[in-house]
Formats: sequence, C-alpha cells, structure tokens
Amino acid sequence: MKVAGVISLIDRSTLKEVLDVAMTNGGDFADIFVEEKRTTGIGCEAGKIERVQSGVDIGAGIRVLSGDTTAYAYTNDLTRKGLVEVAKIVSHAVCGEKKEINLNFTSVKPLVDFTFKEHPEDVSTERKVAVVEAADRIARAVDPNQIKQVIVNYADIVQKVTIANSAGVFVEDERIRTRLSVQAVAAAGAVIQTGYEAVGSLCGFELFDCYKPEQVAEVAARRSVQMLKAKPAPAGKMPVVMAGEAGGTMVHEACGHGLEADLVQKRLSVYAGKRGQEVASREVTVVDDATMIDRYGSYRFDDEGTPARKVELIRNGELVDFLYDRLTAMKETRDSNGHGRRESYQHKPVPRMGNTFIAPGKMNPDKIIKDTKEGLLVKKMGGGQVNTTTGDFVFDVAEGYLIKDGEIGPMVRGATLTGNGPEVLRIVEMVGGDLGFTIGICGKEGQGVPVSDAQPTMAIKQLIVGGTAHAPEKAAGQIRRI
Repeated sequence: MKVAGVISLIDRSTLKEVLDVAMTNGGDFADIFVEEKRTTGIGCEAGKIERVQSGVDIGAGIRVLSGDTTAYAYTNDLTRKGLVEVAKIVSHAVCGEKKEINLNFTSVKPLVDFTFKEHPEDVSTERKVAVVEAADRIARAVDPNQIKQVIVNYADIVQKVTIANSAGVFVEDERIRTRLSVQAVAAAGAVIQTGYEAVGSLCGFELFDCYKPEQVAEVAARRSVQMLKAKPAPAGKMPVVMAGEAGGTMVHEACGHGLEADLVQKRLSVYAGKRGQEVASREVTVVDDATMIDRYGSYRFDDEGTPARKVELIRNGELVDFLYDRLTAMKETRDSNGHGRRESYQHKPVPRMGNTFIAPGKMNPDKIIKDTKEGLLVKKMGGGQVNTTTGDFVFDVAEGYLIKDGEIGPMVRGATLTGNGPEVLRIVEMVGGDLGFTIGICGKEGQGVPVSDAQPTMAIKQLIVGGTAHAPEKAAGQIRRI
C-alpha cells in the first residue's frame, strides 16, 4: 500500500533562489510549480490491441503576479541554471523595487488524505492489457450480430508535484488517476447508434475492485443495441426528469463555469454581482468538494498548493460563494478556496471545478417519476457546453425515455436539451435523495483538467427538447467524455 506523501523533485535551497530571482524587480507574489508526470495508455479497436504507450513529462512553471499582471514561463530544464534563467525572464515583466519575501518554507498539511492501494507502476502491462481485452470481449458478446465496433481505452496517470511560493508555502504531493472507457457501435440496416460508459477515480489499479471492466463494457454495449429500437425524440417544451444516474452535466454546464471567479470578475458570468441573491429554487444547493474519496476530480492540494476543501456555492437557492484561485482571491482581498488548477507545468493556474454536484434532497426518486404526468426521463447525458455570459446551455441525451402518467415508456434517441442555467435552476420542482457521478475532462482556456459532476434525480418544470439545437456562441467551458 502506498500513501501520497513527500516526493523530492527540487531541493529547497534551489527553490528559494529561483523565487528570489523571480522577484528581483518587485511583484506581489511569485510561485514555482514543478511536475513529473508518468502516463500509460492502452487502446483496443477492431478486436485487437492497437496502442500500448507510456511516457514521462518533466518541467517547471514560474509565475510572478504584480497587480493585474501575470508573467508566466516554463521549462523542462530542471537544473539550477535552467530554472534561474526562466526566473530572470518573468522578473523582467515587473517594474519596481524588490520587496521582502518569506522564504522560510512551511510545509502545508492537507485537510484530507488519500490512500492508493495498488500503484499503477507496480502493475504489469499484461494485467492492464487483460482489463482492456476483457472489456472488448464482453461488449462484443452482448450482440455479435449488431455490435459492429468496440473501442476500449485504459489510462493511468502518476503525477508528482512540488509547489513553493513567496509566501513561504511548500507542498509536495502525488496524484494518481486511473480510468477506463468503452464505446460500442451497433447497427441495424441504416440505423447506427453508439453506447458509451466510462469509470475513473483518484486511485490506482484498485479502481477495478469497484468497477469490473466487464460490467462497464456491458452497459455501453447494451445501450447501443437498445438505441437501435428507440423512437426519434419528440421536439418541443416539456417537463424533464433528470435521473441521478444521468450524472452532473447539467450542474457543470448550467452553473458550474459561471461560478468560477475569473469569469465573474470579468463580468463574463451570468452570476456576476448576484452574491447573496436568490438564483435557484430553494430545493437547490450546489457544492464543489475536491476532498471526496475516490472521485476523479479530487485532490489534496490545488495546483497552487492550497489545501482542497468543500465549498458551498449555492445554498437553498441563494448564491453564497464562487470558486477562487490565488489571483482572483487577491483581487478581493480574501483567501483562495483551493480551486487554482492547471493541466500541466506548461499552463498557468485558473479557477476550475473539481467535484461539482447538486446536493441530494429528501424525495424518493421513484416517486418523482410517478408524480410526473408526462415528459422526458434522462438516464444518461452526453457532452455539453455553456455560454457563461448568458447562462444558455445545450447538451446531448445519450439515453432517454418518455414518461406517461407516471410510468416509464419507450426509449427515444436524438434528444438534446436546451435552456438557460439560472432559469432552469429556478424551476426545479423536486429533488431526490440519490446522487450519481460521471467523469470527464473539462476544457477551459485551452487546457483540460479531470472533473467529476453529479446530481440527484430532479424534476424540472420545462425544458426545450429536440434534435435541432445549436451550441451557444462564446462557450467558455466544455466537458468532454474520456
């Protein structure tokens, strides 16, 4: 058993020298993010292993903040000379006098710890390939005649980071993420449908103790076959029940991006200036909690060295907080709440979601369906995106059913959901006591980070359902399946 702990990438004396050089010409704050990332990827297509690859990426990013100005540069030369040269580059972006800085580093303790039971580097390539082959075999066996193609992808990432800054913060951490995705394509005559399922977590190879690859594959394959018989989705405005198992694409797109502090401060969020106001139904509470165990968007520290914590964003319909990194927090003279994230050392941190969800209510999910006279039941969401300035969103329905007189009716295909985030959250009528998570890679400003999102079963008074919706313009964020 391995526990995330101390990893020495660069000695403290070098870190202090680099930060001192970075602030030679002044500045309010400086930090350095050092990363070693080892990745493994295995892909299976057309019934055979097409790809087994691994790689290592090592580098460091150095940043200086001065007022509203950010200077950022990176390198994969981790020698003392290489780092000092990069520090000199960012120092030239600041004009002023050198300030006193605290280089008496204090190791920061996390608010939560994570245990990795089976480190991916201790697992043979043969075992990883066996997981992929088992998923491919089971998916094809669901319906050998109609399943025409199966694509299985396995990946694990072992990321070691060292973070130090001019405020005296020093953090060393290890993050391990493992995931598996299965896509099955079924065809009957001219009809072609796709089923998709993915699992992943902040964990090692023990992921497959909880999620059997055969079960993941069967879900994806059966969904593709069932969709062949589905009727075209009706179009128009109608009540929608979002099942808990549908995942949290709704909350991620409908309000998550709009609650990121950089967009709020730039007035690019529909939630700008609304703290303390009612922005949703009293049934709705929205939380981002990166401290959750076994979730894909979890972390002990964000990428600025701030300990992860649970942040309540909307409480019983009232907007109470936003997601902050250090820069946006400094602009409001407050502390970051641990949401400064970046894709790698090549990117500067920005406010990002971790595990975002609508908190469970008290209603029985089955009763919510029974209390719905007619509408659409969404059991699985596809991808989506949002215009944070207006709150308009659109996303695909991967698995949906008609509801008639409180009973689940026939499956439908080709449905999309279009609406406005704040408006939709105001017309949530019932919230169930369940909670279902999905995983994805969230894109923003050209960089992607792993996230999870979730919601309970919810009844929404009315949404536009149809297959002709277009993506909103100026989409600030987008979550994609992995």
